[in-house]
Amino acid sequence: MKLKHTILSVAAPFLMNAQNVMTPEILWTLNKIGVSAVSPDQSSLIYTIGKTDLKTEKNNKKTYFFNIKNAEAANLDLGKKALIQWDKNGIYAQEGDKIYLSKDAGKTWAEFYTIGEVDNIVISPDGKKIAFSKQVLVEKVMGKDKYQDVPKSSAHIYTDLNHRHWDYFSEGKYNHVFVVNVADKVDNAKDLLEGKMWDSPQRPFGGTEDFVWSPNSAQLLYVTKPLSGAEYAQSTNTDIFAYDLAAGTTTNLTESNKGYDVAPKFSPDGKALLWMSMERDGYEADKNDIKLMDWKSRKVSNLTKDWDESVVGDVFWTQDSKTIYFTTAFRGTKQLFSLNPRNAKIQQVTKGDFDVNEIYAQNKNQLLVSRNDINHNPDLFSVDVKSGTMTQVTEVNKANYAKLTPGKSELKMVKTTDGKEMGVWFHYPPDFDPNKKYPTLLYCQGGPQSALTQYFSTRWNFALMAANGYIVVAPNRRGMPGWGTQWNEQISKDWGGQVMDDYLTATDYAKTLPYVDADRIGAVGASYGGYSVFMLAGIHENRFKTFIAHDGLFDMKSWYGTTEELFFANWDLGKPTDQPLPKAYTEFNPSNFVDKWNKPIMIIQGGIDFRVGYEQGQQAFQAARLHGLKSKFLYFPNENHWVLKPQNGLVWQLEFFEWLRETL
Repeated sequence: MKLKHTILSVAAPFLMNAQNVMTPEILWTLNKIGVSAVSPDQSSLIYTIGKTDLKTEKNNKKTYFFNIKNAEAANLDLGKKALIQWDKNGIYAQEGDKIYLSKDAGKTWAEFYTIGEVDNIVISPDGKKIAFSKQVLVEKVMGKDKYQDVPKSSAHIYTDLNHRHWDYFSEGKYNHVFVVNVADKVDNAKDLLEGKMWDSPQRPFGGTEDFVWSPNSAQLLYVTKPLSGAEYAQSTNTDIFAYDLAAGTTTNLTESNKGYDVAPKFSPDGKALLWMSMERDGYEADKNDIKLMDWKSRKVSNLTKDWDESVVGDVFWTQDSKTIYFTTAFRGTKQLFSLNPRNAKIQQVTKGDFDVNEIYAQNKNQLLVSRNDINHNPDLFSVDVKSGTMTQVTEVNKANYAKLTPGKSELKMVKTTDGKEMGVWFHYPPDFDPNKKYPTLLYCQGGPQSALTQYFSTRWNFALMAANGYIVVAPNRRGMPGWGTQWNEQISKDWGGQVMDDYLTATDYAKTLPYVDADRIGAVGASYGGYSVFMLAGIHENRFKTFIAHDGLFDMKSWYGTTEELFFANWDLGKPTDQPLPKAYTEFNPSNFVDKWNKPIMIIQGGIDFRVGYEQGQQAFQAARLHGLKSKFLYFPNENHWVLKPQNGLVWQLEFFEWLRETL
């Protein structure tokens, strides 16, 4: 299949100045591609190209119809319609309270159904039924709901946990899945979770992937954690339920498994169901396996049980239902793998210093995927599954990249204090000169068990850090997926132990390199990475000259008392009431080492971060100032654990580099 398609980007606002390196303004105004729908025969797809306007903070999008076979793209004007799905019946889209259907690839539209105000929509394969989700008031926790004569009251009344999650306080409303026949009005829709204080889609990030139709349209599968309150906060036991429309009955398909069960996908022939599954309740970073159920016999097999890695990417069925492809972290990158469901044989398809993310379509022996690296936003690539050869299909930032000089990356293997080999990324500035000495940043990854790969981010962007003249040292320390399950699990209940040695080992190795300025090294990171920065500030023995911590855990006992997903704390740290007292609250507690802090520190905190609450950043800043250290507190009242608003993101980057210029 010949795939060579270039989408020329328009010039970025905010002036692409004469500089030839990445800047915060360029980073935030790069074009971003997103695939909206793929045709049922996988010969075409619809994608958008979005660009952020920094003045308005709006994401302006253009939509394109792309013929995969001949690599031709054409503008597609959807007006105010938002795509829902593309199946054998045509393309469905929503505008206002109505669903429309196009049978001619979006040229003309006919009214299909009046749906009203809902959140997510999935139409059945036979086109006769609609599943959708919306919020439903299940419990009265708002004063104005409980007492009718106080409509202006802002009171919240709680009697159990899970009263706040991620970045919102519960108002007694839950995401519920509904089913309705197209022949009936939406008022007759059946609430599949009626009366339940459960969420489907799951909060905070679930969408239409959390409920799917069986190929014969007879059953609707949905994902939920069938728990509430304190039980919900301490468990990861998410299940997949199947609702039979004819019988009106619901079956828990994964009742025997006590960990996460998510992302159900039927094989195209309808004979098998796969999903992602973790075994242990309470362990959110457990090995993620691909499980397969024979839909007729209901027999379940674990296809990746004997594979010593975790599947932390996309999963895709081929059209003949004979092969499964998936992406996952592997040796500091994300690669594409094939899986034979008959014998569970796994083979690596791609290799290189890049990340393969989503898998969109198949055309014979070619797969259409998204790919990025530290210098490039995602683009579409075609992969020859036999050879692993990749051909770039889109170049949504061709004009932008033409003006930039990229840096280079190198994965070095460094021996740890316990005799293991650790992969450490070194990201170098553009026009790197090995005869010069560069200030260097130790990057501490969050998670703590999230993959450190070739990702491209609008916040922790390695290309941007390197473009500002820094070498970035990014260790795949203990806790990283892609280096075997034992390596991944070793961090639990050892946050301040071997991991800190891994960081210091990478730092000490970097100091031996002739191009690293050993007197100008800083440590930076967010979340667990922020915790790492706080810990390193107390144990570094003058290895670092400055620190930056974003949403880091500073005092472990007060953090345990304010965080929401207690299953994470219980598994990874232990409880502060356990006997003997876990190390997390003694020798691994950053607040216990403030007396040894001796270098400047910048602390960043989101005001609606309920995973790592405001008081953690406030305590750390207060401790640093009372200790007489040069400090800065960057506070975002309307940001959660991340920085999502473009102008806030721009300020984040500007303050980040200003601090480094002042202190490093």
